[in-house]
This record gives sequence, C-alpha cells and structure tokens, in this order.
Amino acid sequence: MLICSRTHRKAFSSLSRRQRLGLLALLLACAALLAVGCASTRPPPNVSAVTPFDLQRYEGRWYELARLDHVFERGMTDVSATYTALTDGSVRVVNRGYAPATGQWREAVGKASFTGAPTTGSLKVSFFGPFYGGYHVAALDPDYRWALVLGPDTSYCWILARDKQLPVVQRDAIVARARSLGVDTSALIWVTHERRDPAL
Repeated sequence: MLICSRTHRKAFSSLSRRQRLGLLALLLACAALLAVGCASTRPPPNVSAVTPFDLQRYEGRWYELARLDHVFERGMTDVSATYTALTDGSVRVVNRGYAPATGQWREAVGKASFTGAPTTGSLKVSFFGPFYGGYHVAALDPDYRWALVLGPDTSYCWILARDKQLPVVQRDAIVARARSLGVDTSALIWVTHERRDPAL
C-alpha cells in the first residue's frame, strides 16, 4: 500500500472509520485505473475490429444498452457516449451516466486515437493522461444503428445503440455474436434509460 511511513500510518490511524474507508476506496480506485490504463490496446485474441470503418458515420451519441461490470460505471444507469472527430484525427469521447447512489449525473471526457488505419475500428482511449485502454468495434450494424465494442480483453464489453432499446431479435443476435467471441454474456448488465439527461 501507499501508506508506508510511520508518519503516514499515524495520520491514517487518526482518521475516522468513515474517512479511512473513503481513503482506501480511493486508493483501490486509483490502482484499478492504473491497471486498466496499462492494459493492452490490442484487440482480444481471435477478435478482429470492423473494417471498413467510417468515423464520420460513427460520430454522435450512442446509448449504452448493456455492459460487463467494471468499477468506472458500477451502479450507473442512463449511460451514453458521444464521439466527436477532431481535426488532428483523434476523437473526443464524452461518457455520461446517472449514479442513483448519489442522485447525480457523472461525466468523463477522454480522447481516442486509432491504433492503425482509420478505416479499422480499433482505437485506444484515455480518460487519465497517458494511460490508454483498447476500444475495439467487434461488430457493427451496416447502418451504424448498433455496435458491439470490446476492450483489451473479453472482460470488457459494451452493446451500444443509437436508440435506447433494440428489438429483441436484434439484441439476441448481438449477444450471440458476443458469446461467440468469448464474452460471458450471462454477466451482461442491461442498462435502464428512464431519466432525461439535463445536459442533452
């Protein structure tokens, strides 16, 4: 742990139980961020990113319909992601969602860059300075109405859509595709979209 010196141990012990738990939670979150930030930006084994990929068609707002659990979005509802192409070839990423535990909307702004040709849907995304994680469009609707996105491994998976819901048949087909790529689809969290985001 980071609390290693006698002075730090004394300061830590002087905190209230609630303050100590809060500090430990913060340290664990930071450790998780570093772990993800140092993750590979390559697609998972046996996963190929979509090509041809058209960023101009991919731009705009997507609603998160489903995800695998991870610390950054834990418990959040009404999640959306907005992608905007920048003049330097990178992409501005704005993730927003509602945290019922606090009753507040949360937003994270990041930047993505293609890991290869911009005609292949394989990017690296950073929300925390120099730390990047993989973002790979593994399946994409021909009309860019839905997308299946994987991270650096199959423990990171998102189903995105232009609308807040998809027909059941279409949704099941996307889940089957994710399963064929090695995703534990039984662990998918289906995101509710019942609130109006005041920023949208």
